[in-house]
Amino acid sequence: MTGASAGSGFLAVDSGGSGLRAVVGTAERGPLARAASGEPVRTSERGIDAGHFMARLLPLVRAAAAEAGPVPLTAAVVGAAGLASLGDALRAELPGALARELGVRRVALAADAVTAYVGALGPRPGAVVAGGTGLIAIGTDLTGWRRADGWGHLLGDCGGGAWIGRAGLEAALRAHDGREGGSARLLASAEEVFGPVAGLPGALYPRPDRPAVLASFAPRVAACADDDPVAAGILRAAARHLAASAAAVCPTAGEPRVAVTGGLFKLGVPLLEPLDEELAKRLPGVRRVPAEGDPLDGAVRMAAELSTGALTLPGDAAMLSVTTLSGD
Repeated sequence: MTGASAGSGFLAVDSGGSGLRAVVGTAERGPLARAASGEPVRTSERGIDAGHFMARLLPLVRAAAAEAGPVPLTAAVVGAAGLASLGDALRAELPGALARELGVRRVALAADAVTAYVGALGPRPGAVVAGGTGLIAIGTDLTGWRRADGWGHLLGDCGGGAWIGRAGLEAALRAHDGREGGSARLLASAEEVFGPVAGLPGALYPRPDRPAVLASFAPRVAACADDDPVAAGILRAAARHLAASAAAVCPTAGEPRVAVTGGLFKLGVPLLEPLDEELAKRLPGVRRVPAEGDPLDGAVRMAAELSTGALTLPGDAAMLSVTTLSGD
C-alpha cells in the first residue's frame, strides 16, 4: 500500500460494550483530538449494525476534526468487539461508508483483541491476555494470529471477571447449603451485595446483563483472598486458566513477551501473583511485561502506520482485514 504522505491524517476508533472512542491525528504529530460516546453500537440478526455504527461515529469524528483543525483523513483503523464472529456486515459496508462520508480510502477493521494486543505490546511477537467481564488471549509471530477462549460466559471466558464472580457466588451458596467447598466469608459478602442468597437465582437469571453482574462480584472474591482459602483457590484456578490461554497462543520461537490488559487485572496482587507463578510453569523463559497502552492506543498505532503505508501486522479474514478503495 503506497501513496500516502507522512502528513496524512488518520482516524482511530475503539468500539466496545461501553461505547465508542475516536481519535483524529497524523503520523507526524500523533493524536490531535479525541471524542467519545457512552452508547454502544447495537447488533442485529446480521451482526454488528454498520448503519448504527456510522450514526454513532460521525458526530464524534466531526467534533474531533473540528478540534484538530484541517486534517485530510486518508486512513482509518476500527477496533470492534465481536468483529471476528459478528462482523460480516461491518466488513461489507463500513469501508464504503467511511469513504463516502469522510473521504477515507484505507480502512483496517480489527477485532478488539488485535487492537488490545498492539496497544499492549506493539508490533512484536508475543501474547496478550485481555480480561474484563470476559477473557480472550491472542498471540502472533508476525506471520499469523492465534486466539484462545473469548467464547462468552456460558461456554468459556475462563478466568475472566464473570467466571471469578460466578465461582465466588457458587462458594457462597455452598456455604449457605452446608455443602463442602463453601466459604462463609463469601456468603457474608454476597449477602451484603445482593441480599439473601436464596433469592439470587431469581434475581440473576432473567437479567440481560448477567455476565456484568457476575463480574461485579469478582473484586469481592479478591478482597477475601488474603485470609479465605476458598477465595484464594478461586483466583489460583483463574490464574491457571489465564496462563493456559496465554500458552496456547504464545509463539515458541524468538523472544516473545506476554502482557495482560483490561479491567480484570485491577484485582491486583491476589490474581497477578498466582498468574506469574502459573506463567513461569507453562512458559519458562517468557517474561510478562507491563502493557504499554489500551485498545484505543493500539488503534492509534495501527492508524498512524496505515496512513503512511502498509500495516506490518499479519492479515486475517476474521481478525484483521484492510480495504483500499479507488481514488487513493
